[in-house]
Amino acid sequence: MRQWEQLREQLAPDGAALLTVECQQGVVGKDSALPELAAVARSSGALRNVARLVAAAHEADVQVLHAVAERRPDGRGANRNARLFRAAARLPVQQHSGSTAVRIAEPIEVAEQDLVVRRLHGLSPIAGTDVDALLRNLGCRTLVVTGVSANVAIPNAVFDAVNLGYTVVVPSDAIAGVPADYTPALVRHTLALVATIATTDEILGCWKAPRRAGARRTGPDGVRPA
Repeated sequence: MRQWEQLREQLAPDGAALLTVECQQGVVGKDSALPELAAVARSSGALRNVARLVAAAHEADVQVLHAVAERRPDGRGANRNARLFRAAARLPVQQHSGSTAVRIAEPIEVAEQDLVVRRLHGLSPIAGTDVDALLRNLGCRTLVVTGVSANVAIPNAVFDAVNLGYTVVVPSDAIAGVPADYTPALVRHTLALVATIATTDEILGCWKAPRRAGARRTGPDGVRPA
């Protein structure tokens, strides 16, 4: 019961935000540049669970941010200092700005109030992007991290958020990597040391629970109460 109360407190809608990481068509969609990762994200149920969390966040007035990785067609500003970047530049599907590949993939629904943060460089959805500033302006204290991949972007996001002072919650069944058995090992031996590990259903239970009287993200004039 104590763990449940702690999780519920961490996920209070007036201080939590949900981040989806690289849940874009060119990564986890049917025409993915990384078909093995896309297959695992779908077959494991991780992508469906991300969609469930996004829908619940919309209902609970929890801010949703979508972190998208893309590159200019001319590659200007993109990293070339690791094998991963060089390999990505040769893939048949490119994450070009403005293309279908960088649109959020089904079954995730993007609402008008969602924030989409795009990056042209690096490995992290947070470092070097607007995510931190947006979260602070929103009064966020807890960040729920979902998406792909457990190999690179997810641990980057978790570590960066923790280093910036956020409490991080990771739904273990709403992230995916390759091979499939790598994800639970990462969760158990690495992410559990720095983040609260939960399931999608546990988070949904917190967001569907009755809200405290008077709890709201903003006041009647659109300004969040002090």
